[in-house]
Amino acid sequence: MTQDVDLPVENAPVNSADAARSAKASLESALALASPRILPRPATMLGMAIHCSVVALWLVLFARAFFLHGVVAWSTGIAYVIYDTLLLAFVTLKTLPLIRPVQPPAAPARAANLANLANPTMPDMGVIVASHNEAAVLPVTLAALLQQTHGPAQIVIADDGSTDGTHDLLTRRFGLISPAEGELSAPSTLYPNLYWLRVPHGGKARALNAAITVMTTGTVMTVDADTLLAADATFAMRAAFAGNPDLVAAAGILVPVCSKTVAGRLFQFFQTYEYMRNFIARFAWMRADSLLLISGAFASFRRDALLAVGGFDPQCLVEDYELIHRLRRYAVDHGLHWDVSVIGNAHARTDAPGTLAGFLRQRRRWFAGFLQTQYWNRDMTGNPRYGTLGMLMLPVKAIDTMQPVYGLTAFVLLLGFVFGGHGAIVISIFGVIGLKTAIDLMFYLWCVHLYRRWTGDRSGSSIGMAMVAAIAEPFTFQLIRHAGAVLGWLHFLRGGRSWGKQRRSGLVAPDEH
Repeated sequence: MTQDVDLPVENAPVNSADAARSAKASLESALALASPRILPRPATMLGMAIHCSVVALWLVLFARAFFLHGVVAWSTGIAYVIYDTLLLAFVTLKTLPLIRPVQPPAAPARAANLANLANPTMPDMGVIVASHNEAAVLPVTLAALLQQTHGPAQIVIADDGSTDGTHDLLTRRFGLISPAEGELSAPSTLYPNLYWLRVPHGGKARALNAAITVMTTGTVMTVDADTLLAADATFAMRAAFAGNPDLVAAAGILVPVCSKTVAGRLFQFFQTYEYMRNFIARFAWMRADSLLLISGAFASFRRDALLAVGGFDPQCLVEDYELIHRLRRYAVDHGLHWDVSVIGNAHARTDAPGTLAGFLRQRRRWFAGFLQTQYWNRDMTGNPRYGTLGMLMLPVKAIDTMQPVYGLTAFVLLLGFVFGGHGAIVISIFGVIGLKTAIDLMFYLWCVHLYRRWTGDRSGSSIGMAMVAAIAEPFTFQLIRHAGAVLGWLHFLRGGRSWGKQRRSGLVAPDEH
């Protein structure tokens, strides 16, 4: 059970500018106390050794390519293959329970009671839709939210200084009256649980924080303006929180949707199986009590926990990933047992990049934000104080900071051997690649099978197409992912803070094209 802790809780809507400023100051104070970015902590010797050894090993293995013969000349690639295979083995072992039918978040005996909204054990939920110039996609996103089975008590559109048609859309189509900046509007005349919060443009994290401070529900869900929830998604999340008092953060299952162009279909094909594998991996890390990655596009939180740690950090490029580190840190510092989970029966579709340029921009930001978070939380790596998280998950993430560099280096060396006339080396290398492809193929099929059993979703997945993806990915999509990560390294080293603009094309409302 969750231990008692004094957490700041807001019990009434904030309607005045003074109260809004006070709530913002309180949230910023909590962030200052909880954030290692603001109050850095010294790294452990083991943590520094782990990070340094990953870089040093890459330098040594790369140098070996010029002095050794045979397949060992490709030691960088062999190290990459071994590491990736060990991760696949770990995920496979941890996901064995998915072979059996998975119980829903609420036990069957309680499901009928939880369906009753008057039952006090069912937590109320508010949804925040952070939006900046998203008038093209808001209609379909809000339509899905307004049609939820046992839906949210509040839906707050956190309007981050939009300058497009958002104002006209919300006033004319959704019955809202524009509020004063920083204040929550009156309920919609058409939809009594729909509200509008206007804030100066300051980024997604600030818009989310502003909404958190004015909401009154015990749990909050963040939904990107380009994310379309399944009809029972909010109920599945509420049931998960009702069934686990220790749950403070939960991720739903996302399916990527790209444009209908040729490039868009190709990117959707690869990203669909990538997302499946990633969610299976998240289940594995959840079982190891080390889950760090949830998707802010569709995630739920206990509101008092968000207020306790200061909400989302506006300085991070991946505010959802950084937040989970802070929640984990706060729990250890205060002797709490807080859970982070993936909810297999909470589903949504989200707009994903369908062009090479858009995909690289997204992955550059994701990886740069990942590096930011790793750097700020470097004291947790190799620190037994944080249990499995500190001694297993974060060392793995330390290796992941360099994994794309290893992968691209291995590919460049392979090209050098091919065009350098080193036929014997190339043949032995392709032997290793062939073995790794066979392992990847088995893992792909395993993930698709488990994903279907866990989520109950068979749409968009095909055993045959999964086999095609497993064979084609190493020399196509995987290289593009690694290229995006290297761009992320450059963005991080330059101190970049911009997100870059993404063009929505997969879930645009039909009348907004």
